[in-house]
Amino acid sequence: LKGRDLWVLVLGRFPTHHKIGIPEFKYVANMHGDETVGREILLHLIEFLVTSYRRDPVITRLLNNTRIHIMPTMNPDGFEATEVADCYYTRGRYNKNGEDLNRNFPDAFENNNASIQPETRAVMDWIKNETFVLSANLHGGALVASYTFDNGNSVTGSLQGYSKSPDDDVFIHLAKTYSFNHASMHKGTGCDNRQSFPQGITNGYSWYQLEGGMQDYNYVWGQCFEITLELSCCKYPPADELEKFWRDNKVALIEYIKQVHLGVKGQVTDKNGNPIPNAIVEAKGRPHICPYRTNKHGEYFLLLLPGTYVINATVPGFQSMLKTVEIRDNTGNFSALKQDFSFSEVSMRSGAASCPKTPLYQELEQASAAVKPTLHTLVLITVMLVIFK
Repeated sequence: LKGRDLWVLVLGRFPTHHKIGIPEFKYVANMHGDETVGREILLHLIEFLVTSYRRDPVITRLLNNTRIHIMPTMNPDGFEATEVADCYYTRGRYNKNGEDLNRNFPDAFENNNASIQPETRAVMDWIKNETFVLSANLHGGALVASYTFDNGNSVTGSLQGYSKSPDDDVFIHLAKTYSFNHASMHKGTGCDNRQSFPQGITNGYSWYQLEGGMQDYNYVWGQCFEITLELSCCKYPPADELEKFWRDNKVALIEYIKQVHLGVKGQVTDKNGNPIPNAIVEAKGRPHICPYRTNKHGEYFLLLLPGTYVINATVPGFQSMLKTVEIRDNTGNFSALKQDFSFSEVSMRSGAASCPKTPLYQELEQASAAVKPTLHTLVLITVMLVIFK
């Protein structure tokens, strides 16, 4: 990075700091410097949110109950290097060092040996320091909402041409939320005769495999559900088309933010009411390869579609606590279902727990090939891998 900062604007009732119970959301655009539409419409979105606050009751409630982070450009050097506007491809795609930032993150499936770039490192640190629940990154060159996983192996179903996460149902819902609220994305017509996307969505791996992508990193290591939004067939369209792109995406951008209130959230505390960080909290039947843990405030957020779930809270070294919850669609109320856990026998702070940045699914594939286990064994192996790392 040429000595530049990556600027983020945070909007909400409490923009300067995290408030317990209020989920964190982010939009990131222009990580490929020559893909410019997202950069522009995020500036429009900022203006719309700020000017609608206290005038529009829905936007007011959204901002009162959500902390929204917006990074209009992740690759300012690449944008600056794109001197001649082109619909297809320019060297401005890459950063100053000639690296593709969307192939630059640690990968959960294979060792991509990427030399982590300053922009990537800044975003990784940002993800680590906030409790992001939901996110989207904005691209150009197609018109589709693409979701995790972008890479895969036999464990996630790559042999069938689809790389499925444990939260595949939620990701399909998220992608459809965007595509069906967009002016035309849901029609599924691609940018040329070779591409068509039914309902305007695609599994990333089904479309094309990539390693070191930002959305998989968010999901595996950031506990944040992220999708990739391809917003324009032309990567760098003429300026007079930008207003139309904003109109086409405006409703979808807002409706997508509301999905941060899906599912269940709460706090895990000890017998004195103190928060327990690093407690594992997950829905039974959908374990993450890197178990989802509470933040320093003992908070957890799990995005889940309406239905009945068993939520399992575990403080390492103590017994698990199970609670059955009935989740309704609370996005209109701007608050997920609240379910707290109190461990009466615990009066301590759980030690720091981080997941190794190794290709976790590669190890799981090797383990499963060795023992040809059932699904239950796979889950056990997943947990063991994390515990014994």
